[in-house]
Amino acid sequence: MQTVCHVAMLPHEQAKKYGSRTVFEYQDFGSETWKTVSWADFSENVKRVSDALLCLGVGVQENIGVFSQNALQYIYTDFGAFGIRAATVPFYATSSENQLQYVINDAGIRFIFVGEQEQYDKARRVQAVCGTLERIIIYDHTVTLADHDNSSMYFHDFMRLSHNMTKEQELRQRWSELNEEDLLNILYTSGTTGDSKGVMLSAGQFAAALKANDQCVDLTEQDRVITFLPITHIFERGWDILALSEGATLIINTDPHNIQKAMRERHPTCMSAVPRFWEKVYAGVQSKIDTASSMQRKLFREALETGRKVNVECRSQGKKPSLALALKYKIIDKTILSLVRKQLGLERPNIFPTAGAFVSPEVETFVKSLGIQMIVGYGLTESLATVSCNHKGKPFTVGSVGIPIKGLDIKIGENNEILLKGPTITRGYYKRDSLNKEAFTEEGYFKTGDAGYIKDGELFLTERIKDLYKTSNGKYVAPQAVESKLLVDKYIEQIAVIADERKFVSALIVPAYNFLEDFAREYNIPFESRQDLCSNAKIIKMLTERISTLQQGLAGYEQVKRFTLLPEPFTMENGELTNTLKTRRTVISKNYAEIIEKMYEE
Repeated sequence: MQTVCHVAMLPHEQAKKYGSRTVFEYQDFGSETWKTVSWADFSENVKRVSDALLCLGVGVQENIGVFSQNALQYIYTDFGAFGIRAATVPFYATSSENQLQYVINDAGIRFIFVGEQEQYDKARRVQAVCGTLERIIIYDHTVTLADHDNSSMYFHDFMRLSHNMTKEQELRQRWSELNEEDLLNILYTSGTTGDSKGVMLSAGQFAAALKANDQCVDLTEQDRVITFLPITHIFERGWDILALSEGATLIINTDPHNIQKAMRERHPTCMSAVPRFWEKVYAGVQSKIDTASSMQRKLFREALETGRKVNVECRSQGKKPSLALALKYKIIDKTILSLVRKQLGLERPNIFPTAGAFVSPEVETFVKSLGIQMIVGYGLTESLATVSCNHKGKPFTVGSVGIPIKGLDIKIGENNEILLKGPTITRGYYKRDSLNKEAFTEEGYFKTGDAGYIKDGELFLTERIKDLYKTSNGKYVAPQAVESKLLVDKYIEQIAVIADERKFVSALIVPAYNFLEDFAREYNIPFESRQDLCSNAKIIKMLTERISTLQQGLAGYEQVKRFTLLPEPFTMENGELTNTLKTRRTVISKNYAEIIEKMYEE
């Protein structure tokens, strides 16, 4: 049962309820050994962070930076800051020095907490051009300090400031003044189209979001929730705090590249993820099916079809499968589907919220056919994550993004834009008065920039209005929808659709080279480099055929007519990806202008 209180008091109220029960499973930086923390210790460490921050003189509603990958200390810092009515400004662990400098100066940050050597080095380099930045506090005790750095300190030394809890009386005074208007976070958007802007998130927004999501999803104190997305991301942040409010155990995965290893070791029951995670699972399973014997392929496809009939056709519509179908599924689930789930570390799967990009109906159907309850949803940083999602116990349609959460007023505006008003919606962007006037309608609805419609109480997305391309023939193309169709192919790792003011749709494709190299070896295609693979006629023919099959459901003007394979991936370092791995289309168009022009030569 959810504990209802001010977010800042959550660790302390839950400690009264659960005491010595485990709340966190985590690994120290650089270690592969899993450790645990109890609710009681969580509460005590958060109090110590609050006390240490007061010793540094942190004021009410002062902004504190956190520049780290997921870590136990990150969560302590967040809640410790909340407890003294300060706000945290999270950075992605991969943020550039320019992004760091911009946000520190914009938010007036005096103290920044960093994770490992990379984050420390970047913070140290920008310190000279950030007039407000006084001190860097480092989570990983193995970080090597720069020469003549007398202002930085390690987290364990920071915690020693609170050795005797000398500020406890002041802390309790701050607790007594907690209110729903306090800012808890300023989350700077990743900026696909321009400068980052800080989304203000208040305690009241969190309270409303926790209450609304509790009514939607079946999350309990028996669940084991593993972190995959960065805690900086509002989806993971909101989901983790929801899990803590329900008394669940939180497994902190520090390295997202090791997520599947961590899942197999810790056996989570829940995890929030972006569609790309499940697209890779889908591609991996399909690859194994392709290399299996004809009998194994037949058995597995029959198992998937049975799973689809039960989980998608029946249960998703609130119907009971027939006795014969239920019995067949029970046998197949125990003998075949459970083996796939076990390989993922999901022996007892509960719910798996998925959002952040378009979810392919093919992938959604596949995951649910495996007996994994993917909860498809939609949300923004400005809405404190959830706008809509599949609700527990209620029918849903594959392809929708679920039912709007309770308390949210949704209106479809001009150009089918989704407009939002309610207690979970941001009051605006930090120090951006002119932008705030543009972001809201005269009636106070927030403009999402996403187009969609509501049918039978469910929300459906159609396109991102700002991303919509118009071809030279006057046809509109939604690049994300086209890309999601093709990303399910095991040979495609990244894709950027090109169409704006062009006579047809083309694409830049980064292949999944592990699969492509296997294909080349199987068919005796010689290669010495990735460039050899990219230019090979047999490989291009094979991918052309696969792409044609995948986009059969698209209108002719939406289909990719030409593509170019790239030997190197899109990267954040080149400005082609945001910190949340969304493509910056204008940068890609500029960086690959010459290659793009060649695709349109007669």
